[in-house]
Amino acid sequence: MARMAGGMSQEQRAQPGRAPRPIAVAIVRLWLVLLTAFAVLAAGAGYWQVAQAQDLVNRADDPLLVAAARHTARGKILDRDGTVLASSRAGPNGEPYRVYASRALAPVLGYASSVYGTSGLEQAFDAALSGVSSADPVDALLAKFRRDRFHPEDLTLSLSLPLQQAAVRLLGSNRGAVVMLDPRSGEVLVLASTPTFDASGIANPSTARAAFGAAAADPGQPLVDRATQGLYVPGSVFKIVTAVAALGSGAITPSTRYAQQPAAETTGLLVSGFRVHDGHHLFTGSEELDFARAVEVSCNIYFALAGLATGGAEMTAWADRLGFGAPIPFDLPTAASQVTGGGGSFGGGFRDDVELANAAYGQAETLVTPLQMALVAATVANDGVLMRPHLVIRRSGAGGVTLVAPEVWRQVISPDVAHQIEAAMLQAVEGPDGRQFTAGAAVPGIPVAGKSGTAQLDGSAQPHSWFIGFAPATQPQIAIAVIVEQGGDATRASPIAGQLLAQYFALARP
Repeated sequence: MARMAGGMSQEQRAQPGRAPRPIAVAIVRLWLVLLTAFAVLAAGAGYWQVAQAQDLVNRADDPLLVAAARHTARGKILDRDGTVLASSRAGPNGEPYRVYASRALAPVLGYASSVYGTSGLEQAFDAALSGVSSADPVDALLAKFRRDRFHPEDLTLSLSLPLQQAAVRLLGSNRGAVVMLDPRSGEVLVLASTPTFDASGIANPSTARAAFGAAAADPGQPLVDRATQGLYVPGSVFKIVTAVAALGSGAITPSTRYAQQPAAETTGLLVSGFRVHDGHHLFTGSEELDFARAVEVSCNIYFALAGLATGGAEMTAWADRLGFGAPIPFDLPTAASQVTGGGGSFGGGFRDDVELANAAYGQAETLVTPLQMALVAATVANDGVLMRPHLVIRRSGAGGVTLVAPEVWRQVISPDVAHQIEAAMLQAVEGPDGRQFTAGAAVPGIPVAGKSGTAQLDGSAQPHSWFIGFAPATQPQIAIAVIVEQGGDATRASPIAGQLLAQYFALARP
Protein backbone atom coordinates (compact mmCIF):
# COMPACT_ATOMS: atom_id res chain seq x y z
CA MET A 1 0.00 0.00 0.00
CA ALA A 2 1.25 3.48 -0.91
CA ARG A 3 -0.18 4.95 2.31
CA MET A 4 -1.07 3.55 5.74
CA ALA A 5 -4.18 4.42 7.70
CA GLY A 6 -2.40 7.26 9.44
CA GLY A 7 -1.85 8.94 6.11
CA MET A 8 1.99 8.83 6.21
CA SER A 9 3.96 7.99 3.08
CA GLN A 10 6.71 5.38 2.90
CA GLU A 11 9.27 8.23 2.72
CA GLN A 12 7.93 9.78 5.93
CA ARG A 13 7.93 6.36 7.73
CA ALA A 14 11.54 5.92 6.74
CA GLN A 15 12.47 9.22 8.57
CA PRO A 16 10.70 8.95 11.95
CA GLY A 17 12.62 11.99 13.46
CA ARG A 18 11.43 14.44 10.83
CA ALA A 19 8.22 16.42 11.34
CA PRO A 20 5.73 16.61 8.55
CA ARG A 21 6.68 19.49 6.25
CA PRO A 22 3.50 21.55 6.71
CA ILE A 23 4.00 21.58 10.49
CA ALA A 24 7.70 22.52 10.18
CA VAL A 25 6.87 25.43 7.90
CA ALA A 26 4.22 26.65 10.32
CA ILE A 27 6.65 26.49 13.24
CA VAL A 28 9.27 28.47 11.29
CA ARG A 29 6.71 31.09 10.34
CA LEU A 30 5.52 31.40 13.92
CA TRP A 31 9.12 31.72 15.09
CA LEU A 32 9.76 34.52 12.57
CA VAL A 33 6.60 36.36 13.61
CA LEU A 34 7.53 36.14 17.28
CA LEU A 35 11.10 37.22 16.54
CA THR A 36 9.90 40.21 14.52
CA ALA A 37 7.43 41.21 17.24
CA PHE A 38 10.13 40.92 19.87
CA ALA A 39 12.50 43.05 17.75
CA VAL A 40 9.82 45.73 17.29
CA LEU A 41 9.09 45.78 21.02
CA ALA A 42 12.79 45.93 21.87
CA ALA A 43 13.37 48.74 19.38
CA GLY A 44 10.38 50.65 20.73
CA ALA A 45 11.46 50.20 24.32
CA GLY A 46 14.98 51.29 23.44
CA TYR A 47 13.71 54.33 21.56
CA TRP A 48 11.50 55.55 24.39
CA GLN A 49 13.78 54.56 27.26
CA VAL A 50 17.07 55.69 25.68
CA ALA A 51 16.69 57.94 22.65
CA GLN A 52 13.64 59.82 23.97
CA ALA A 53 14.26 59.41 27.68
CA GLN A 54 15.57 62.93 28.22
CA ASP A 55 12.68 64.52 26.32
CA LEU A 56 10.14 62.47 28.25
CA VAL A 57 11.50 63.36 31.68
CA ASN A 58 11.57 67.03 30.68
CA ARG A 59 7.86 67.09 29.84
CA ALA A 60 5.99 69.39 32.18
CA ASP A 61 3.32 66.72 32.74
CA ASP A 62 5.80 63.97 33.60
CA PRO A 63 4.63 62.51 36.97
CA LEU A 64 8.19 62.28 38.26
CA LEU A 65 8.78 65.97 37.60
CA VAL A 66 5.52 66.88 39.31
CA ALA A 67 6.43 64.80 42.36
CA ALA A 68 9.96 66.18 42.47
CA ALA A 69 8.70 69.77 42.24
CA ARG A 70 6.43 69.28 45.24
CA HIS A 71 8.82 67.52 47.56
CA THR A 72 12.42 68.12 46.46
CA ALA A 73 14.49 71.29 46.58
CA ARG A 74 15.83 71.96 43.09
CA GLY A 75 19.54 72.11 42.44
CA LYS A 76 21.33 75.44 42.56
CA ILE A 77 22.29 77.48 39.52
CA LEU A 78 25.60 79.31 39.82
CA ASP A 79 27.50 81.77 37.66
CA ARG A 80 31.04 81.19 36.36
CA ASP A 81 32.55 82.56 39.60
CA GLY A 82 30.43 80.42 41.91
CA THR A 83 27.86 83.08 42.80
CA VAL A 84 24.47 81.48 43.46
CA LEU A 85 21.95 82.69 40.88
CA ALA A 86 19.01 80.46 41.83
CA SER A 87 18.30 78.42 44.96
CA SER A 88 15.35 76.87 46.76
CA ARG A 89 13.69 77.98 49.99
CA ALA A 90 11.22 76.06 52.16
CA GLY A 91 7.70 77.47 52.10
CA PRO A 92 5.19 77.62 55.01
CA ASN A 93 3.76 74.23 54.04
CA GLY A 94 7.17 72.66 53.65
CA GLU A 95 7.11 72.68 49.85
CA PRO A 96 10.21 74.38 48.39
CA TYR A 97 10.04 77.35 46.06
CA ARG A 98 12.62 79.17 43.96
CA VAL A 99 14.51 82.39 44.76
CA TYR A 100 16.62 84.28 42.19
CA ALA A 101 19.59 86.56 42.80
CA SER A 102 18.65 89.31 40.33
CA ARG A 103 15.87 90.40 37.98
CA ALA A 104 18.60 90.81 35.37
CA LEU A 105 18.66 87.00 35.12
CA ALA A 106 14.93 86.50 34.61
CA PRO A 107 14.75 86.22 30.79
CA VAL A 108 17.55 83.64 30.65
CA LEU A 109 16.96 81.58 33.81
CA GLY A 110 13.19 81.85 33.54
CA TYR A 111 11.24 80.59 36.56
CA ALA A 112 10.14 77.39 38.29
CA SER A 113 6.65 77.82 39.70
CA SER A 114 4.18 75.37 41.25
CA VAL A 115 1.44 77.51 39.70
CA TYR A 116 2.82 78.36 36.22
CA GLY A 117 5.33 75.60 35.58
CA THR A 118 8.78 76.36 34.21
CA SER A 119 10.41 78.55 31.59
CA GLY A 120 13.88 79.48 30.37
CA LEU A 121 16.85 77.49 31.63
CA GLU A 122 14.70 76.17 34.48
CA GLN A 123 12.59 74.44 31.84
CA ALA A 124 15.45 73.34 29.57
CA PHE A 125 17.19 71.57 32.49
CA ASP A 126 14.09 70.79 34.54
CA ALA A 127 14.83 67.09 34.93
CA ALA A 128 18.44 67.65 36.03
CA LEU A 129 17.55 70.43 38.48
CA SER A 130 14.69 68.33 39.89
CA GLY A 131 16.91 65.26 40.21
CA VAL A 132 14.84 63.11 37.86
CA SER A 133 17.72 62.66 35.42
CA SER A 134 21.49 62.71 35.70
CA ALA A 135 24.36 63.58 33.42
CA ASP A 136 25.85 60.22 34.44
CA PRO A 137 23.89 57.47 32.57
CA VAL A 138 24.83 54.83 35.17
CA ASP A 139 23.54 57.00 38.01
CA ALA A 140 20.37 57.70 36.02
CA LEU A 141 19.79 53.95 35.60
CA LEU A 142 20.44 53.14 39.27
CA ALA A 143 18.13 55.95 40.37
CA LYS A 144 15.16 53.90 39.17
CA PHE A 145 15.87 51.38 41.95
CA ARG A 146 16.60 53.79 44.82
CA ARG A 147 14.01 54.67 47.41
CA ASP A 148 15.28 58.24 47.48
CA ARG A 149 15.41 58.60 43.73
CA PHE A 150 15.48 62.40 43.38
CA HIS A 151 19.08 63.66 43.43
CA PRO A 152 19.01 67.24 42.06
CA GLU A 153 22.02 68.49 40.15
CA ASP A 154 23.64 71.91 40.46
CA LEU A 155 24.35 73.78 37.23
CA THR A 156 27.30 76.12 36.80
CA LEU A 157 26.85 78.58 33.95
CA SER A 158 29.33 80.56 31.88
CA LEU A 159 27.30 83.70 32.73
CA SER A 160 28.98 86.50 34.67
CA LEU A 161 26.49 88.07 37.10
CA PRO A 162 28.33 91.45 37.27
CA LEU A 163 28.39 91.73 33.46
CA GLN A 164 24.78 90.55 33.15
CA GLN A 165 23.63 93.19 35.64
CA ALA A 166 25.72 95.87 33.94
CA ALA A 167 24.17 95.05 30.56
CA VAL A 168 20.63 95.36 31.91
CA ARG A 169 21.52 98.58 33.72
CA LEU A 170 23.02 100.12 30.56
CA LEU A 171 20.00 99.16 28.46
CA GLY A 172 17.91 100.92 31.10
CA SER A 173 14.29 101.51 30.17
CA ASN A 174 14.95 100.62 26.52
CA ARG A 175 13.81 97.40 24.98
CA GLY A 176 16.84 95.55 23.76
CA ALA A 177 19.38 92.81 24.24
CA VAL A 178 23.08 92.18 24.80
CA VAL A 179 25.03 89.00 24.09
CA MET A 180 28.68 88.57 25.11
CA LEU A 181 30.58 85.35 24.51
CA ASP A 182 34.08 83.97 24.35
CA PRO A 183 34.77 83.33 20.63
CA ARG A 184 37.39 80.70 21.51
CA SER A 185 35.06 78.44 23.50
CA GLY A 186 31.49 79.52 22.76
CA GLU A 187 30.87 80.22 26.46
CA VAL A 188 28.16 82.88 26.85
CA LEU A 189 28.98 85.47 29.53
CA VAL A 190 25.99 87.77 29.00
CA LEU A 191 22.53 86.96 27.68
CA ALA A 192 20.59 90.06 28.65
CA SER A 193 17.11 91.09 27.57
CA THR A 194 15.07 94.11 28.65
CA PRO A 195 12.62 94.70 30.11
CA THR A 196 12.99 92.02 32.78
CA PHE A 197 10.41 90.59 35.21
CA ASP A 198 10.09 89.36 38.80
CA ALA A 199 10.96 85.66 38.52
CA SER A 200 11.15 85.25 42.31
CA GLY A 201 7.63 86.64 42.59
CA ILE A 202 6.32 84.12 40.05
CA ALA A 203 8.12 81.27 41.83
CA ASN A 204 6.69 82.14 45.25
CA PRO A 205 3.21 80.56 45.51
CA SER A 206 1.91 83.44 47.64
CA THR A 207 2.76 86.08 45.00
CA ALA A 208 2.75 84.00 41.81
CA ARG A 209 -0.54 85.18 40.32
CA ALA A 210 0.11 88.87 40.84
CA ALA A 211 3.72 88.69 39.58
CA PHE A 212 2.85 86.62 36.51
CA GLY A 213 -0.12 88.83 35.72
CA ALA A 214 2.07 91.94 35.83
CA ALA A 215 4.66 90.37 33.52
CA ALA A 216 2.05 89.09 31.07
CA ALA A 217 0.30 92.46 30.92
CA ASP A 218 3.52 94.47 30.41
CA PRO A 219 3.51 95.91 26.84
CA GLY A 220 7.28 95.48 26.78
CA GLN A 221 6.78 91.68 26.70
CA PRO A 222 9.42 90.86 29.34
CA LEU A 223 8.58 87.14 29.19
CA VAL A 224 10.19 87.02 25.72
CA ASP A 225 13.95 86.47 25.75
CA ARG A 226 14.95 88.99 23.09
CA ALA A 227 18.54 87.74 22.99
CA THR A 228 17.53 84.34 21.61
CA GLN A 229 13.95 84.80 20.38
CA GLY A 230 13.83 88.40 19.14
CA LEU A 231 13.99 88.76 15.35
CA TYR A 232 15.19 92.16 14.15
CA VAL A 233 16.12 93.95 10.96
CA PRO A 234 19.92 94.13 11.30
CA GLY A 235 20.83 97.14 9.19
CA SER A 236 24.52 97.68 8.57
CA VAL A 237 25.84 95.07 11.02
CA PHE A 238 24.70 92.56 8.39
CA LYS A 239 27.40 93.92 6.07
CA ILE A 240 29.79 91.62 7.96
CA VAL A 241 27.69 88.64 6.81
CA THR A 242 27.85 89.97 3.24
CA ALA A 243 31.62 90.36 3.67
CA VAL A 244 31.87 86.70 4.75
CA ALA A 245 29.92 85.61 1.66
CA ALA A 246 31.58 87.95 -0.85
CA LEU A 247 35.17 87.43 0.31
CA GLY A 248 34.66 83.76 1.16
CA SER A 249 33.25 82.96 -2.29
CA GLY A 250 35.84 85.08 -4.10
CA ALA A 251 33.22 87.43 -5.55
CA ILE A 252 35.31 90.35 -4.27
CA THR A 253 38.76 90.83 -2.76
CA PRO A 254 39.90 93.44 -0.22
CA SER A 255 41.17 95.55 -3.12
CA THR A 256 37.88 95.46 -5.06
CA ARG A 257 36.76 99.05 -5.65
CA TYR A 258 33.37 100.43 -6.59
CA ALA A 259 32.80 104.00 -7.71
CA GLN A 260 30.45 105.91 -5.43
CA GLN A 261 27.33 107.53 -6.81
CA PRO A 262 25.88 110.74 -5.31
CA ALA A 263 23.09 110.19 -2.82
CA ALA A 264 20.66 112.71 -4.25
CA GLU A 265 17.10 111.53 -4.91
CA THR A 266 17.63 111.37 -8.68
CA THR A 267 20.98 109.59 -8.46
CA GLY A 268 22.40 106.72 -6.42
CA LEU A 269 22.79 103.11 -7.49
CA LEU A 270 20.00 102.04 -9.83
CA VAL A 271 19.04 98.35 -9.46
CA SER A 272 16.16 97.25 -11.71
CA GLY A 273 14.37 100.55 -11.27
CA PHE A 274 15.11 100.82 -7.52
CA ARG A 275 17.68 103.32 -6.27
CA VAL A 276 20.04 102.44 -3.45
CA HIS A 277 20.95 105.67 -1.64
CA ASP A 278 23.87 106.31 0.63
CA GLY A 279 23.56 109.69 2.28
CA HIS A 280 25.27 108.90 5.57
CA HIS A 281 28.85 109.42 4.40
CA LEU A 282 30.42 112.23 2.38
CA PHE A 283 30.61 111.87 -1.38
CA THR A 284 33.59 113.48 -3.04
CA GLY A 285 32.48 112.88 -6.59
CA SER A 286 35.46 110.74 -7.54
CA GLU A 287 36.33 108.45 -4.63
CA GLU A 288 36.38 104.71 -5.21
CA LEU A 289 36.12 102.72 -2.01
CA ASP A 290 37.96 99.47 -1.34
CA PHE A 291 36.57 96.89 1.09
CA ALA A 292 38.08 98.25 4.32
CA ARG A 293 37.11 101.80 3.49
CA ALA A 294 33.56 100.68 2.65
CA VAL A 295 33.26 99.03 6.07
CA GLU A 296 34.66 102.11 7.80
CA VAL A 297 32.14 104.49 6.25
CA SER A 298 29.40 101.81 6.13
CA CYS A 299 28.69 102.25 2.44
CA ASN A 300 25.32 100.82 1.34
CA ILE A 301 26.16 101.06 -2.34
CA TYR A 302 29.41 99.12 -2.01
CA PHE A 303 27.71 96.24 -0.21
CA ALA A 304 24.72 96.23 -2.54
CA LEU A 305 27.15 95.75 -5.43
CA ALA A 306 29.11 93.14 -3.46
CA GLY A 307 25.90 91.24 -2.78
CA LEU A 308 24.92 91.30 -6.46
CA ALA A 309 28.40 90.09 -7.42
CA THR A 310 28.10 87.24 -4.92
CA GLY A 311 24.65 86.14 -6.05
CA GLY A 312 21.59 85.06 -4.10
CA ALA A 313 22.44 81.37 -3.83
CA GLU A 314 25.93 82.05 -2.49
CA MET A 315 24.67 84.71 -0.09
CA THR A 316 22.19 82.28 1.41
CA ALA A 317 24.66 79.39 1.52
CA TRP A 318 27.36 81.39 3.31
CA ALA A 319 24.84 82.83 5.76
CA ASP A 320 23.67 79.29 6.51
CA ARG A 321 27.26 78.38 7.40
CA LEU A 322 27.07 81.10 10.04
CA GLY A 323 23.92 79.57 11.51
CA PHE A 324 21.17 81.30 9.52
CA GLY A 325 18.18 79.37 8.24
CA ALA A 326 17.65 77.13 11.29
CA PRO A 327 17.50 77.40 15.09
CA ILE A 328 20.97 77.69 16.64
CA PRO A 329 21.92 74.61 18.70
CA PHE A 330 21.95 76.08 22.18
CA ASP A 331 20.93 75.38 25.77
CA LEU A 332 17.78 77.47 25.21
CA PRO A 333 15.31 77.53 22.29
CA THR A 334 16.35 79.97 19.56
CA ALA A 335 14.52 81.62 16.70
CA ALA A 336 15.96 81.06 13.22
CA SER A 337 17.56 84.07 11.54
CA GLN A 338 16.93 84.61 7.84
CA VAL A 339 18.59 86.36 4.90
CA THR A 340 15.36 86.36 2.91
CA GLY A 341 11.77 85.36 3.37
CA GLY A 342 12.37 82.69 0.74
CA GLY A 343 9.39 83.63 -1.40
CA GLY A 344 11.21 83.84 -4.73
CA SER A 345 13.17 81.76 -7.20
CA PHE A 346 15.73 84.40 -8.17
CA GLY A 347 18.46 82.46 -6.38
CA GLY A 348 18.77 81.53 -2.73
CA GLY A 349 15.08 82.31 -2.23
CA PHE A 350 15.29 85.99 -3.21
CA ARG A 351 12.48 87.43 -5.33
CA ASP A 352 14.78 89.54 -7.50
CA ASP A 353 18.06 91.45 -7.54
CA VAL A 354 16.40 94.40 -5.79
CA GLU A 355 15.72 92.29 -2.71
CA LEU A 356 19.25 90.84 -2.89
CA ALA A 357 20.86 94.30 -3.12
CA ASN A 358 18.87 95.58 -0.16
CA ALA A 359 19.48 92.45 1.91
CA ALA A 360 23.22 92.79 1.34
CA TYR A 361 23.28 95.90 3.52
CA GLY A 362 20.83 94.51 6.08
CA GLN A 363 17.39 95.61 4.93
CA ALA A 364 14.69 93.89 2.81
CA GLU A 365 13.44 90.71 4.57
CA THR A 366 16.62 90.04 6.53
CA LEU A 367 15.87 89.23 10.19
CA VAL A 368 18.34 88.20 12.89
CA THR A 369 18.57 87.38 16.58
CA PRO A 370 21.15 89.14 18.78
CA LEU A 371 22.70 85.73 19.54
CA GLN A 372 23.14 85.11 15.81
CA MET A 373 24.93 88.44 15.29
CA ALA A 374 27.19 87.80 18.28
CA LEU A 375 28.16 84.52 16.60
CA VAL A 376 28.94 86.38 13.37
CA ALA A 377 31.38 88.62 15.25
CA ALA A 378 32.79 85.63 17.16
CA THR A 379 33.44 83.70 13.94
CA VAL A 380 35.53 86.54 12.51
CA ALA A 381 37.33 86.88 15.84
CA ASN A 382 38.15 83.15 16.01
CA ASP A 383 39.98 82.88 12.66
CA GLY A 384 36.80 81.85 10.87
CA VAL A 385 35.92 79.00 13.26
CA LEU A 386 32.38 79.04 14.66
CA MET A 387 32.14 77.47 18.12
CA ARG A 388 28.86 76.06 19.35
CA PRO A 389 27.49 78.49 21.96
CA HIS A 390 26.60 77.17 25.40
CA LEU A 391 25.59 78.35 28.86
CA VAL A 392 26.02 75.29 31.08
CA ILE A 393 29.69 74.52 31.72
CA ARG A 394 29.36 72.09 34.66
CA ARG A 395 26.78 69.70 36.13
CA SER A 396 27.35 68.49 39.69
CA GLY A 397 25.32 65.83 41.45
CA ALA A 398 25.29 62.41 43.09
CA GLY A 399 26.86 60.91 39.99
CA GLY A 400 29.83 63.27 40.21
CA VAL A 401 30.88 66.28 38.16
CA THR A 402 30.36 66.51 34.40
CA LEU A 403 32.18 69.26 32.51
CA VAL A 404 30.87 70.63 29.21
CA ALA A 405 33.79 70.93 26.81
CA PRO A 406 33.98 73.53 24.02
CA GLU A 407 32.72 72.20 20.69
CA VAL A 408 33.63 73.34 17.19
CA TRP A 409 30.47 73.84 15.18
CA ARG A 410 32.12 74.45 11.80
CA GLN A 411 34.91 76.26 9.96
CA VAL A 412 33.06 79.03 8.13
CA ILE A 413 35.82 81.00 6.41
CA SER A 414 39.58 80.73 6.13
CA PRO A 415 41.81 82.53 8.65
CA ASP A 416 42.99 84.84 5.85
CA VAL A 417 39.45 86.00 5.07
CA ALA A 418 38.72 86.38 8.79
CA HIS A 419 41.79 88.60 9.18
CA GLN A 420 40.72 90.75 6.22
CA ILE A 421 37.34 91.38 7.81
CA GLU A 422 38.94 91.90 11.22
CA ALA A 423 41.22 94.62 9.82
CA ALA A 424 38.24 96.41 8.27
CA MET A 425 36.23 96.20 11.52
CA LEU A 426 39.19 97.60 13.45
CA GLN A 427 39.30 100.52 11.02
CA ALA A 428 35.56 101.02 11.54
CA VAL A 429 36.18 101.71 15.25
CA GLU A 430 39.64 103.24 15.22
CA GLY A 431 39.59 105.01 11.82
CA PRO A 432 38.91 108.75 11.59
CA ASP A 433 35.68 108.37 9.62
CA GLY A 434 34.51 105.19 11.34
CA ARG A 435 34.45 106.84 14.75
CA GLN A 436 31.41 108.92 13.87
CA PHE A 437 29.35 105.72 13.54
CA THR A 438 30.92 103.76 16.39
CA ALA A 439 31.40 106.59 18.87
CA GLY A 440 31.84 105.20 22.38
CA ALA A 441 32.80 101.66 21.32
CA ALA A 442 36.54 102.23 21.72
CA VAL A 443 38.24 101.08 24.95
CA PRO A 444 41.39 102.97 26.03
CA GLY A 445 44.46 100.79 25.58
CA ILE A 446 42.58 97.91 23.94
CA PRO A 447 42.00 97.72 20.16
CA VAL A 448 38.33 97.08 19.39
CA ALA A 449 37.05 95.73 16.07
CA GLY A 450 33.40 96.42 15.36
CA LYS A 451 30.56 97.42 13.10
CA SER A 452 27.62 99.64 13.92
CA GLY A 453 24.20 99.52 12.35
CA THR A 454 21.09 101.64 11.91
CA ALA A 455 18.22 99.38 10.86
CA GLN A 456 15.44 101.24 9.07
CA LEU A 457 11.88 100.17 9.88
CA ASP A 458 8.63 100.60 8.02
CA GLY A 459 6.50 103.65 8.68
CA SER A 460 7.50 106.35 11.13
CA ALA A 461 9.16 104.07 13.71
CA GLN A 462 12.65 105.02 14.81
CA PRO A 463 15.44 102.71 13.53
CA HIS A 464 17.01 100.00 15.65
CA SER A 465 20.50 100.77 16.94
CA TRP A 466 23.09 97.98 16.60
CA PHE A 467 26.72 97.23 17.37
CA ILE A 468 28.69 94.00 16.97
CA GLY A 469 32.39 93.52 17.59
CA PHE A 470 35.20 91.90 19.55
CA ALA A 471 38.35 92.73 21.49
CA PRO A 472 41.29 92.82 21.62
CA ALA A 473 41.16 93.01 17.84
CA THR A 474 44.30 90.96 17.17
CA GLN A 475 43.92 88.40 20.00
CA PRO A 476 40.18 88.34 20.69
CA GLN A 477 38.87 87.21 24.07
CA ILE A 478 35.31 88.50 23.94
CA ALA A 479 32.67 89.12 21.23
CA ILE A 480 29.59 91.26 21.68
CA ALA A 481 26.27 92.17 20.06
CA VAL A 482 24.05 95.01 21.29
CA ILE A 483 20.65 96.11 20.04
CA VAL A 484 18.54 98.99 21.30
CA GLU A 485 15.07 98.69 19.83
CA GLN A 486 14.13 101.89 17.96
CA GLY A 487 17.22 103.55 19.43
CA GLY A 488 17.33 106.08 16.60
CA ASP A 489 20.86 105.54 15.26
CA ALA A 490 24.01 103.54 15.84
CA THR A 491 25.34 105.91 18.47
CA ARG A 492 22.95 104.42 21.06
CA ALA A 493 24.29 100.86 20.95
CA SER A 494 28.00 101.59 20.47
CA PRO A 495 28.62 103.23 23.88
CA ILE A 496 26.86 100.35 25.64
CA ALA A 497 29.22 97.94 23.91
CA GLY A 498 32.25 100.06 24.81
CA GLN A 499 31.34 100.24 28.49
CA LEU A 500 30.67 96.51 28.73
CA LEU A 501 33.94 95.65 26.98
CA ALA A 502 35.78 97.95 29.37
CA GLN A 503 34.12 96.27 32.36
CA TYR A 504 34.97 92.82 31.00
CA PHE A 505 38.67 93.66 30.84
CA ALA A 506 38.55 95.33 34.24
CA LEU A 507 37.10 92.12 35.73
CA ALA A 508 39.58 89.95 33.83
CA ARG A 509 42.60 91.73 35.29
CA PRO A 510 43.95 90.32 38.60
